[in-house]
This record gives sequence, structure tokens and C-alpha cells, in this order.
Amino acid sequence: MSEPQYEAPDYEAVIIGAGVCGLYQMHRLQEMGMRATVLEAAGDLGGTWRQNRYPGARFDSESVSYGYSFSKDLLAEWNWSERFAGRAETERYLHHVADRFDLRLHIQFNRTVTAATWDEARHRWSVTLADGETLTTRYLLTAIGMLSTPTLPRYKGVDSFEGLSFHTYHAPAEPVDYTGKRVAVIGTGATGVQVISELADNVGDLTVFQRRPNWCAPLHNAPIGPEEMATLKASYDEIFAACRESGGGFIHQPDHRKTFEVPQVERLAFWEKLYATPGFAKWVGNFGDVSFDAAANAEYSAFIAGKIRQRVKDPVLAEKLIPTDHGFGTRRVPLETRYYEAYNRDTVHLVDVNETPIVEITPTGVKTSDKDYAFDIIIYATGFDAITGAFDRIAFTGVGGQTLKDKWADIPATAYGVMTHGFPNLVTLAGPQSASVASNFPRAIEDIVDWWSGFLADLRARGLTRVEAKQATEDAWVSHLQAITDSLLLSKAKSWFTGYNGNLDRAYKNRYLIYVGGGPRYREKLGREVDTGYAGFDLA
Repeated sequence: MSEPQYEAPDYEAVIIGAGVCGLYQMHRLQEMGMRATVLEAAGDLGGTWRQNRYPGARFDSESVSYGYSFSKDLLAEWNWSERFAGRAETERYLHHVADRFDLRLHIQFNRTVTAATWDEARHRWSVTLADGETLTTRYLLTAIGMLSTPTLPRYKGVDSFEGLSFHTYHAPAEPVDYTGKRVAVIGTGATGVQVISELADNVGDLTVFQRRPNWCAPLHNAPIGPEEMATLKASYDEIFAACRESGGGFIHQPDHRKTFEVPQVERLAFWEKLYATPGFAKWVGNFGDVSFDAAANAEYSAFIAGKIRQRVKDPVLAEKLIPTDHGFGTRRVPLETRYYEAYNRDTVHLVDVNETPIVEITPTGVKTSDKDYAFDIIIYATGFDAITGAFDRIAFTGVGGQTLKDKWADIPATAYGVMTHGFPNLVTLAGPQSASVASNFPRAIEDIVDWWSGFLADLRARGLTRVEAKQATEDAWVSHLQAITDSLLLSKAKSWFTGYNGNLDRAYKNRYLIYVGGGPRYREKLGREVDTGYAGFDLA
């Protein structure tokens, strides 16, 4: 008996999300001549760089290492204005890319995906939108963002505040005049640090509510003039080669000497040089053993603590800004511009919510166990349900009715962070356990998208319509990832890297969300699949 014949799906591929990842994947599919579309929930493209309009938003990868590398013409024509571009400039860049490569023709805006169900008989996904419409696609590709599900404040009385209040992810699109205003910032993660640094000089009074201090280091931003930009353009091959050689896709390389093999005078001089170097050199350009040797990490943490004490005049306040529950680099390191100096101003105040917890939000401000604070503006920098949160908002249902949310409830299980057993033809381009999560994002995304696009071209050439990660491949990847993670000090620190967010109800445990084996090793693993004809996957 012949197999039943079904109508073709609406699309060969549907991409969810029109940010950095989704745009590049659409460009690759466009080159392949595929019938594909991008579904974007927002009213325009840009993803993170459209949404996060809070004061001080910018990336902390060097601009020239953050942009796409796939087009020589694009590299030649675009000029960055700052060493570390701000949000608005990055958004303009992404619009330029979309227009330059006619990507808007393939993007549908204001299209929120609520569910996706696998049809085993037809080898396709049915994608349900918020307006009730359903689309079908052979392959479903997610580019939904690692930090796109904010954890909203759950204090009593949040809705009662009569002034302006917002989570940083939902900052007003129109500029806010902070001049002379009494402002509260709740949270001192990477976002909160950027907000505080930006506002300290521009408000009437600023009160920071801190739960846990973070190890912060200076960004050292600066303008890029025409001559420097011309030099950088001539050096792009070397810049991207350096990024490919580094574990995190940055231009900085680790020093492979061990901390205590270097004499103290030389060691301190090296750290002083790192501290004065722009970007993440302080983190990823350090002695390699600082990430896994507790004594080495403690030594470097003490050095950074000394820097904080030098920069904050009040010694009691300085100690409140120095972490005691984790070492430097074991959580995401916020890069800052005069963050610590902000606390030297008479108009900036720090409230430790461990000492005086927030009791409620009142119509006029914030009430702690100690006093009532009056504010004109409250900014919630309370973080995100990182990495898996965006997946949980969409009801993915795979083979046999299994849901992705249930499968990933404990620890996400994936093959290379790009596919998961039981969910054929679902490709998580920026998903948990991929190299994109702990890397300079565009560098890792180009690797993943290029690999998957090559895989897809192979499937099409062979007339195959179904691909699924083998259970054994998934088990091996999770085991590999856990072994590498457990060897590092970050595995013992509570952070969004490991699945911690204090605003969520679920009990904390290490969920092994990020791949810390580095870009070169990740590419080697993906390359091995190519060499073996994708032996780690079932093809049909």
C-alpha cells in the first residue's frame, strides 16, 4: 500500500523572532531559496535591542566583534561610533542589515506564537498565533532570545504606585525626563548597574535597593573616530580570527599561566593592566585557573575588592558593594562606567534589602521594614527567567503529546543545544546548552546558523523531511556539558547561568543551562556530525 499524500505545509521553515539570530537565519534561508517566514511578536525588528529601552542600555562586547561577519560589503559600509555601542545604535545597525538584504519581505510583525504542535503523519509543525490563526511548517526554528522573559516584581501594592514605574524590559519607548526626579532602582544585576551608572548624574535623588552585590568592572568605553574605524575595517579578518580562537567569541584570549606560578609583583601588574583594558578582558583574558581554582579565584577577587574600596569613599558602603557569596567571574560580570563613583554622591543611597526588606509598594513609593521612601519613578531591574523562560511561554507539543516545558522542567536535555529528542524538526538556534548562551552572541549564532543551514541543505538534497536528535546523542551531550560545568567554580554560584532567579517560585538547583566548553570545542563537536553524515540524528 502506498503512503498517503498530504498537501505541502505553508512554509518550509518558520523562524520565531526577528532579532540578531532570526535575521541571520532568514538571510541564510533566503540564499537557499526556501519558502520561509519570520514571526515577530513586536511591531518591528530588533529583538533585545528594540525592547530594552532603559537608560544606559548597551552591549559589552566590542562593537567590531559584535556585528555580523558574513558580508565583506556590510563590514566595509557600516561605521561604529563607539567602542561599545549603545542600544539605539545597535538597533539602527539591525535595521540597516534588514534593509540591506531585503529581509523585511519575509518578516511578519505583531505575530505572537502561543503554541506549536508536531504532526507526525505529515512531518510538520502546526503553529498557533495569538489571533487564532494557524500556520504549518516543515521546520520550526526558534530565535526567541535568552533574556526575553522578564521576571516582574511581585511586591504587594505594585499597581498602587501613582508615579511612573516599569521593568527595564518594558521601559517607555519615548524618552523619560529624569531631571530633578526622585528615582528608585530595585536590583543590581547587569541591567541595574547600567541604569544606575547612567542616571546617577541626571536625577535629583537616586535610591538603590540591593539584594546581592555583583562583581563589576569598568567598561572603558570611548568614541571611535573615522581614522580608527578605517584601521578597524582593515583588521576585520584578524579580529574575527581572534574571536574564533577564544572560548567565548571575544577578542580577548586567556593567559594560560597559572596564577601562583607568576610572581606576585608581576601578577599584580598583569591585573592592573587587565583592569585598565576595555571590555571583558578582566574576565575572559585572565589566568585560566581563576575560573576553576578556588584559591586563584579568591586572590583575584581580593584584587577586585581592593579596587572597589579605592573607588567608594565610604568604607562601610564599599563593603556592602563587595560580594561575599561568590567569586569574581562565577556569575555574569556587569561592566560599568563610574558605577562605584555614583555612590560617592550625596544624592545616591544604597538600601540593603537583606537588612531592611521591602514590605510593599505604596502609592507614593517604597515601604521597607525600616521606613517609607517617596519616589517619582520606580525602575524594576529584577531580571529575567533566563534561557528557558521564553520557551515556556509557547506550548510546544512533540511526539506522543509530550510538552517541551515538562521535558525541560528539571534540566533541559538537548543535542548540542539545537535539537531535543521527541521534538523532530524543532531547531532551538539560541536555546539552552548551546554555545550562544555563554558567548559573544553573534559570533556563536553565526556558527550555529551556518551549521544548521548546511544540515538543512543536506536534508533537502536527499529528499528527507524529518530529523530528530537520537536519545543517545542527547544523553552524551548533557553528560559532557555537566562534566565541564562541574569543573568550574560557576557551577557552585547561584546565577541565571545555572538557572537561579530569586523572583521565581521554583526551588533552585543547577539546571545546566549554558555550554562552557568554548566555541572551538563546540564547532569541533558540530563538525564531527557533518563528517559522520549526521550520525547523531535519526533522518527520515
